[in-house]
Amino acid sequence: MAVERTNRDVRTLITQIAAGEIMLPEIQRGYVWKASQVARLIESLYRGYPAGSLLFWKTGQAAETRQAALGAAQALPSVMPLYLLDGQQRLTSLFRVLSDHPEAQVVFNIETEVFQNQSAATRQNKKWIKVYDVVGPDADVFAVHAELKAAGLGIPDGEIGRRLSALQKITQRDFHMEVLHDFEYGEVAEIFVRVNSGGRALKTTDLALATLSARAPGFLGQLEAESARWAERGYGALDVNFLIKALTLSLSISGKRLSSVAKLTTASKDSVEAGLEQVRRGLACVVPLLQDRLLVPTTALIPSLAALHPLVAYYGRQPQGAAVAQAVEDGLLYWFMAATARNRYGGATDTALTQDIKVLDSEDPVKALLSNLGVAESGVRVGARDLAGRNHQSPYLMFCYLAAAHAGASDWWDGGPISAAADASGKPQYSLAHPAAKLRGHRAKYSSVEINELANIVFVSQQTAKNLIGSRSPAAYAQQVGASDLAAHAIPADPALLEADGYRDFLAARRALLAERITEIFDRFRPGFLAQSREPGARPAPRWLAFAGYAGGGRRVLVADAQSGGRSWTGWVDPADLEAALDAAAAGLASDVALSGESAPMQIDDEGGVAFGLGPFLVRGSLDQWRSALKDAFEDAQPFSECPEPTDEQWPYGTEEFPLSEAGGRAS
Repeated sequence: MAVERTNRDVRTLITQIAAGEIMLPEIQRGYVWKASQVARLIESLYRGYPAGSLLFWKTGQAAETRQAALGAAQALPSVMPLYLLDGQQRLTSLFRVLSDHPEAQVVFNIETEVFQNQSAATRQNKKWIKVYDVVGPDADVFAVHAELKAAGLGIPDGEIGRRLSALQKITQRDFHMEVLHDFEYGEVAEIFVRVNSGGRALKTTDLALATLSARAPGFLGQLEAESARWAERGYGALDVNFLIKALTLSLSISGKRLSSVAKLTTASKDSVEAGLEQVRRGLACVVPLLQDRLLVPTTALIPSLAALHPLVAYYGRQPQGAAVAQAVEDGLLYWFMAATARNRYGGATDTALTQDIKVLDSEDPVKALLSNLGVAESGVRVGARDLAGRNHQSPYLMFCYLAAAHAGASDWWDGGPISAAADASGKPQYSLAHPAAKLRGHRAKYSSVEINELANIVFVSQQTAKNLIGSRSPAAYAQQVGASDLAAHAIPADPALLEADGYRDFLAARRALLAERITEIFDRFRPGFLAQSREPGARPAPRWLAFAGYAGGGRRVLVADAQSGGRSWTGWVDPADLEAALDAAAAGLASDVALSGESAPMQIDDEGGVAFGLGPFLVRGSLDQWRSALKDAFEDAQPFSECPEPTDEQWPYGTEEFPLSEAGGRAS
């Protein structure tokens, strides 16, 4: 065994990738870099900054590989390829930029020497040039130079030439390479884990996948095939990470940390294969059950996929072809809805999963699961106040969709089922019943929280939103929709509520209608041992978190407003810091965020979640949820002059976990 050390320039490496002479081994993760990270890499090369080294493995035997996210097919290699162990994100990004990939359109401002991804604004500004137009194989730098000279720039012609020349030279930048010769696959997997965990917070799922791939080459391909099977049915979130967690939960029912993925690194090959078969059997029952009986068409509607694991584990343990009693099936669906409504997995997911998986083999698993949830005697009843102040990030989005689906609601434009219209992520499309254009600036001073409430959301297609609703109040477009179609979507019949002046009464009326329908769905699956609860329980102490964006005079502030135990707290978050921290978190790197003039740490967990302390709460959510919350806050930014002052001192009392999905408005 030997380690070869050498250097190769960017152009040579890209040529080798295209020729199939550099391949990704199966143990590699997928491509995860964001456009901003790609732009920063190109800038580093332009400025001559260190860009890190690359690690390869060379062996005389063919190894299992995975397809790189190049956007183009690799040729069949004429020589034994090098397998890339460290540097996938950088080399893939460079290949995409140098091959004009549509998601790697990095542009360069010749005056400011700033790099970013292409946008509508940069396309219209001649100071921005696409990097590919300068470094691509057919680049005409003289033509680019001539166009820039004609644009009337504020820098001399010689400086334009110097900067274009520096940009051209990024393909000549060398990367230091280390090549492992004739190492065994198991040892290579161990090196991969060590190297990558040094560069970023390697998830335990990555370690488990590397170990399983070394022990059983081709295993990752089996997981990807299983994931693809369910993606075709709309359950695309059942990805490899989900399957790894489900596989872990299938292995045993002992131990304090039953759901720890680290168990897979010590499991035998036979037990892993048996566990995967159990997961397949469970999914084959659970997905049709959710789609056909509960009418959940896509995982994009499910707030926490963790709630699926007990269902998958229960059905996976049943013998092939065994029938599950109707009462048990109904009870499991009831528990799934109750767990979602109660945010069962919004905090310490592993602890809750361990508790729930352990009771699946009890005499009455449904009763045991509900007992873990705190639902022991009376059933779940959703009240109008449960929907107040909630937006599209709330778990109740799924229930509002179910309220429409179970009422047979159809699209107002083409008359098709609401499940037929989906956005790019697979989530059913929706629109605001009262369009924001009619509510913003209204004399009633409706807030962004009110405008974006769940009670103002209707599940209709983008064609309906554009061609029927537009910027008109419901009073105007409702005449083109049948009364039964409006009723199926729980639109109040009172004409006064369909005008902008009656919007707050519209919200109150629709919350009541939706809450009643959601409770009816719960009651449809309610186990017989639960009393039918028609009255809401005692109201808990006010506990809420709301975000608002303020901008003006070149400043932007995200204000977090929280209340817990009768005490209020207000904090200022730097949105640029938060965006940068989220980009870093996407690469597995923890960082700090400016909070009310001080640095506060952002935490990352093994499940890809992000937690950030805000006053009384440790707020936990996915990267997508955090980005969506930030975007929503600044969609209707308020004047900076009206920004409230932050609380002078840090929260001096105890903190508790708060799911980001619960943030939105103040409880009414």
